[in-house]
Amino acid sequence: MTDNLFYHLGRKMGPKLRKARWMWESVAGTEADAIRLEHGVGLDLAHEARKQLQIAADARTEETLDEIGYQLTACVANKLRTFHFAAFHSAEPNAFALPGGFVFISRCIIELCRWDSSEVAFILAHEMGHVIRGHAIERIVANSAVSAASRAAPVRGVLGGWLRTVGVQFLQTAYSRDQELEADRLGVRLMDAAGYDPEASMRLLARLAELKQSSDPLKLGEYFSTHPNSQIRIGSIRHYLQHHAGSEDGGAKPTK
Repeated sequence: MTDNLFYHLGRKMGPKLRKARWMWESVAGTEADAIRLEHGVGLDLAHEARKQLQIAADARTEETLDEIGYQLTACVANKLRTFHFAAFHSAEPNAFALPGGFVFISRCIIELCRWDSSEVAFILAHEMGHVIRGHAIERIVANSAVSAASRAAPVRGVLGGWLRTVGVQFLQTAYSRDQELEADRLGVRLMDAAGYDPEASMRLLARLAELKQSSDPLKLGEYFSTHPNSQIRIGSIRHYLQHHAGSEDGGAKPTK
């Protein structure tokens, strides 16, 4: 979305969007306060996102996301955080995470992963990484429509209207390269902690690279095309697994 769009949207909604960014920046607020507010922001956005998406509610998809999501969430060190997972129908593979831990993944990504639980776990854990590291909330509050934050008003109930205006496509745009690679690293850490094969992340990325180079490439859409090059991501993950796996906060080994 362009800055011009957000400028006009900000003028239209500015008085209502003088929000509480300060609450998760303020030294007076506790971590629990910040996470509770972030969850409220995400809940508002998730409600509107569900209206714009065609949710995939078949039993196999729901069971897959429930099982993998549960295992990954159990390994998040900060137990104040919660995560919710849903799949939607789309012609292109896509996934995005909302503040507060609401993760949406297109069903065709699961098919692209060949229903391999470790490959699906990488996609989910990558999106969880964006939430845990604060990328998801930063993207929302950084745009010019929402960054008119102040201490004046509550945040709930307004961002749904904002998303209705800009469209759910905004949530599917890319993060910075550094943020994407950071989410990859935390994602493979969570995978490993949850008992999934972290090497599956590189298998999936290598297969995507082959598909892009084939004579009849799969239409991968923006989700993969706007991420860093697959070889860069594979190199970053390999380096992390060789030198740093198990040494960062953010994931915790599950209790056996």
